[in-house]
Amino acid sequence: MLIFRDIISEDELFSDNFKMKVSEDGMFYEVEGTRVTRKNDGIDGALIGANASAEDAEEGTEEGTVTDVDIILNHNLQPSAFSKKSYMVYVKDYMKAIKSHLEEHNPERVADFMKAAPAAIKRITSDFDNFQFYSGSTMNPAGIVGALNYREDGITPYMLFFKDGLLSEKC
Repeated sequence: MLIFRDIISEDELFSDNFKMKVSEDGMFYEVEGTRVTRKNDGIDGALIGANASAEDAEEGTEEGTVTDVDIILNHNLQPSAFSKKSYMVYVKDYMKAIKSHLEEHNPERVADFMKAAPAAIKRITSDFDNFQFYSGSTMNPAGIVGALNYREDGITPYMLFFKDGLLSEKC
């Protein structure tokens, strides 16, 4: 199994357990997920010193559930709020960081990356209101932000991650 991590924060973002492909322009990993409902881990209040009231009948609290996209839940991704303007400020700085990383680790990729970057960014900004954004578990503001959207069916979620901003490691 491969785990994909952010080159800046080293946060785990997704694995190859998900259906994924490289976008046609070669700029993104497009990772397809599923909306799932999972039980939260319930904690017995008595274990943390809670004392049930004698006046209230025992209601037997149900364990809560959470519904979200499995990519987000499996890898503890955190929501990141952006206006279109603030996203442009972020992505400009992030592109500089990726370019710097490529210059050091993969210099032959820099020209193609810089040529394709504006159209890749436009893919997100042209449909900005339909995207939700998620960062890794450390919420490093300089790190990668995944963009969540839904396919034309309105049911199937997918996330876009800048391919050049990721490292893969075998587990």
